[in-house]
Amino acid sequence: MNLKESVETLLKDAKKRDFIQTVNLSINLTGIDMKNAKNRINEEIFLPNGKGRNAKVAIFATGELALKAKKVADLVLTDEDIEKLRDDKRKAKKIARAHDFFIAEAPLMAVIGKSLGTVLGPSGKMPKPIAPGAEPKPVVDGLKKSVRVRSKSTLSLNIPVGREDMDVDKICENSSAALGKIESRLEKGRDNIKSVFLSLTMSPSVKVEKW
Repeated sequence: MNLKESVETLLKDAKKRDFIQTVNLSINLTGIDMKNAKNRINEEIFLPNGKGRNAKVAIFATGELALKAKKVADLVLTDEDIEKLRDDKRKAKKIARAHDFFIAEAPLMAVIGKSLGTVLGPSGKMPKPIAPGAEPKPVVDGLKKSVRVRSKSTLSLNIPVGREDMDVDKICENSSAALGKIESRLEKGRDNIKSVFLSLTMSPSVKVEKW
């Protein structure tokens, strides 16, 4: 089955649950040595239709950028907050778990790395730098429709690409975007992809033969 047929089959055959299930794209890789750090995948993937729930974005900022950020971000952290979190790792970890992406005013990157690198680094959430005079809204809006994919040492990637109540074509567009991004990251492209499956939170998987 091609991608659209796989999505249609998945949604048609799925047992109804008392909650809206997430559509997951599973990509199984082959011919890659994940023991080599340079082969591990840590990608930010933009989904054109979002995944059904906006990602949460936090911004480290000061001055004018902080004021702008309050209108668009889920959380704004100042330089004073960085100092407090440096001494309260428990709270820092709680904030890291609660947010999908972090942005930081470029001049703050060094102090964030020194103070919070041990918290944000291992989870792949080190901030994306932004210029002090930049407009944060386009960056935040893009991240709210994005997902982060990390392979670590496994040859299997699981990517949320939507929800079962989304239009089939929108799920297909998101899945194609995710597949394209991963292919572009692989040394041999599609030849490094062993198989692709779609599933819901609680459902059997459906194999995607063509995409």
